[in-house]
Amino acid sequence: MGGWVFMLIAGVIALVGGIFALFNPLAASITAVLLTAWIFIIVGVIEIFGVFTATGWGGRLWALLLGALCIFLGIWILQNPIESGLALTWLVGILFLATGVTKVILSFGVRGTGYFWIVLLSGILSVVLGVMVLSNFPYSAAVVLGTLLAIELISSGVANIALALRLRETGPKTA
Repeated sequence: MGGWVFMLIAGVIALVGGIFALFNPLAASITAVLLTAWIFIIVGVIEIFGVFTATGWGGRLWALLLGALCIFLGIWILQNPIESGLALTWLVGILFLATGVTKVILSFGVRGTGYFWIVLLSGILSVVLGVMVLSNFPYSAAVVLGTLLAIELISSGVANIALALRLRETGPKTA
């Protein structure tokens, strides 16, 4: 069984998971919050293990502090999933606005090229999404994270399936 099969399986799982998340964005939002908590905890544990590999007291102290902070944050998110979901949704809305404004500004730097309209429209879309998330806050918190997770899973699933099928056709490339 070739490596493309594993990529295909991963793509199908991501695609199916994304479709389920799209049909139940509240459950997917809760899942996104819980995944975020566990990621913080895992990163914190890895950072603390980094204390043993860091050189000098400064590096060790920073690794220990960052690890403890990540673990604390992960546990806090697990204990306060609703507040965490609200905070993450607020952060997503601000991130959309900031990246949108940045892309609009950057688009004028490529005016006169074929990239101007693509970058400008992408920036406008991000600003509109940010305004939508923030103007409907806190109600948007129930579905925004889950919808974004669904879109990402569907996108990744489709990409993995396409790459797997391409890999099946061409075979693995050797350098």
